[in-house]
Amino acid sequence: MTPAFERARELFFEGNAHMEAGRLTDAERCYAAALQAMPGRPSVLTNLGAVRLRLGRAADALPLLETAVAAEPDNLEAWGHLAVALGDLGRPEEAIQADDRALALNADAAPVWRHRGVMQQRLQRDEDALASFAALVRLLPERADPWLLHGEALIRLRRPDEAQASFERALAIDPDIGAAWSRLGAIFKEQGKREEAIDALQRAISLGDARELNGFLLASVTGRKAPLHAPTDYVQSLFDDYADEFDSHLVDVLNYRGHERLIAGLATHAPGRHYARGLDLGCGTGLCAPLLAPLVDSLDGVDLSGRMVEKARARGGYREVSRGDLAAYLARTPERYDLVVSADVLLYVGDLAQVFDGVQRVLRPDGVFCFTAERGEDDTDVVLLPRLTYAHSEKYLRNMALRHGLQVLAIEQHPIREDQGEPIPGLYVYVARR
Repeated sequence: MTPAFERARELFFEGNAHMEAGRLTDAERCYAAALQAMPGRPSVLTNLGAVRLRLGRAADALPLLETAVAAEPDNLEAWGHLAVALGDLGRPEEAIQADDRALALNADAAPVWRHRGVMQQRLQRDEDALASFAALVRLLPERADPWLLHGEALIRLRRPDEAQASFERALAIDPDIGAAWSRLGAIFKEQGKREEAIDALQRAISLGDARELNGFLLASVTGRKAPLHAPTDYVQSLFDDYADEFDSHLVDVLNYRGHERLIAGLATHAPGRHYARGLDLGCGTGLCAPLLAPLVDSLDGVDLSGRMVEKARARGGYREVSRGDLAAYLARTPERYDLVVSADVLLYVGDLAQVFDGVQRVLRPDGVFCFTAERGEDDTDVVLLPRLTYAHSEKYLRNMALRHGLQVLAIEQHPIREDQGEPIPGLYVYVARR
């Protein structure tokens, strides 16, 4: 044994001790010195790469791990770390390939199955991800986390009844997993199991999981005081996930025609008007753009969902499509408009004061604001419904317009869309700034 080898060996074991104790900077120093003493050593390359991964430096770890697997192709640990580095660097396809190389060496490597499933979800390969997490629960049935991942994969595949069993398995192992209670609360809510939903959501809130969202869900079940609007993250995630099938599902399945009826009503309630500047408030995928084209010289759009914004830009018909919160956009934009249209959007906003404040700010004199709302009863201004949308009374909308100096041109009552085959009663509102 040469002095260089002996020194490298001492540094390597010293680095391992630092690594186990969480002293990552010291571990990196020892491994780097060991590598300098014995260049190209696969075990040292692997551990130095691993510690740099834990230090958040995937780019520095990658070449070390690539060198390690090239020198030692049957190095399971190096392949696993290489997969993590590739995933952290935004290369999920290559990460899965590295995971597969690791699994070819040991099909019982549970952390590799876990990482593989996460990467497959990143690529929206949800069936493949479910298979990876199924392997994980077979290997670690006594652990809660694999069951949670398995349940989440089933939720992504819209198989909530099967997911319920996985979340219940997770909670049987560890009853303090807030995320599992959150998921169960949402599942029970959809199943119409009111008391079970309330209990699960309250448990999730008490454990600190997604308090804003769970409070929103809880209010929709109990009928107690609702938040002023749906949680921003919830709405953004809902429509990001929905973007690819939004048009076909909304129009063909939910029989949505609200945007068509709303815009057609302008000919009746603001006859003969042509608008220089228009704003599609909550533009979604841009369904309104072709309908507004004959009426507006220049049209802008804004939506909270990044995926919806991408779809609207691809559809065309807009001068500009911005991503952001609607009320925030109205409060800060320097633009002014002759027409503001908001179709099937305000159902996610309870208190409309900020929206009306913003519309009043951006609407030019004689400008028109038209929108749809789900129709509520006149004895209640706003109510959060079990389907997680807000209904507004006609009285509330008239008062809101009056408070903001807007003249009500018309309010029509028609269905907006369907829910489980039943028409959703709606209000089609046309107001103008005088």
